[in-house]
Amino acid sequence: MYQFTDDYLLGVEELDNEHRRLFQMINEAITLSDQTEDVTRVAQNLLLNVKDYVNTHFAHEEAYMEKIQDPELPLQKKQHAAFAEKINGFSLDTSSPEAAKASLNKLLGHLVRWLYNHILSSDMLIGKMKPLEEANDDPFAFTAKFMTGVPLIDNEHRRLFEIIKATNDLIHEQFLYDKYDEIMRLLSELRDYTEFHFKDEEQLMTRINYPGLDAQKRAHTSFVERLVEIDLSELDDMDDNQQEYLLDLVDYLLSWLQNHIIGTDKKVGEFMRENNIDVKNA
Repeated sequence: MYQFTDDYLLGVEELDNEHRRLFQMINEAITLSDQTEDVTRVAQNLLLNVKDYVNTHFAHEEAYMEKIQDPELPLQKKQHAAFAEKINGFSLDTSSPEAAKASLNKLLGHLVRWLYNHILSSDMLIGKMKPLEEANDDPFAFTAKFMTGVPLIDNEHRRLFEIIKATNDLIHEQFLYDKYDEIMRLLSELRDYTEFHFKDEEQLMTRINYPGLDAQKRAHTSFVERLVEIDLSELDDMDDNQQEYLLDLVDYLLSWLQNHIIGTDKKVGEFMRENNIDVKNA
């Protein structure tokens, strides 16, 4: 069964309850599939219910984001539309009971992976992204509120902040020739260092038997996938929108990292201290 844990809570009750219900629907379908030889009817009912409920949930989520003027709304709409298209295009293999069950299991796996990744990489930022120009403090400063108390993690987080800041500084350089090539280099460095950091962090959590390791891995995978998707090759076609696109990108990267550290990574340090694990030699 797939668990909807506190790691997936957004802090918006309506949306959290709807996410929880989606997981419940998938788990109910898994139970019925295990108890039934021919899952054709189960799959048909699941598809009908999921389509209806997902459309309702997406409408609620987008309305909430529009209400709070969330800058990620256009991207969310695209992701929602792509998911709806995938579900609408699904066709159950009814050539045999075994094929139908395998086909249903494939669908359930896709639903869960998409939900996990979407919640962790996109929904978690709902209502939390603020334009960098409006921040009162330096948004790129690695301050005490981001410290986990684990030197290994904190030092690597500080480096991630530095790379994002360097990218932002470069975006604001008005007279630098071929600055977009340098931006691409920095984004590539960010992706490589992020993967390096996540590997270190996951190895640490494995050594200390951290109970939130699986949720952390899913969050890390979602963020890396988002980094891989970044394609600045279309910048030449954006004309006057280049600057806005890049600033939104930096805003997303920084906001995700800040929220992930505060909401998830700091729990690792707390766990180590509560269990008397040496944080300095971790």
